[in-house]
Amino acid sequence: MYAVLVDLSDAVADAVQLPLERISMEMVWRGLYHFNHAYNNGKATDPVAYLAAPENQDLGVVKPMRKPPKTLDFSPYPKALLGNRSFSIFCLF
Repeated sequence: MYAVLVDLSDAVADAVQLPLERISMEMVWRGLYHFNHAYNNGKATDPVAYLAAPENQDLGVVKPMRKPPKTLDFSPYPKALLGNRSFSIFCLF
């Protein structure tokens, strides 16, 4: 069953012209439930076309793009805390 799900997800990825990594196999599996109801009502005949259709974007088959990870500043005085101000520290010993 997993091999069939991978093949179906790959076919959906080809239909929407995206790499397979952008397709959620879990949502393809869940989308088959909705396709089954549409098929029984005579509204759909092809699962790939149904899952790739723009009007069915709410099924969540295509994963949203993630934000890039933030980089951490490990300097003693991070620029984020200083803002545009610069100052120097004097120590008297």
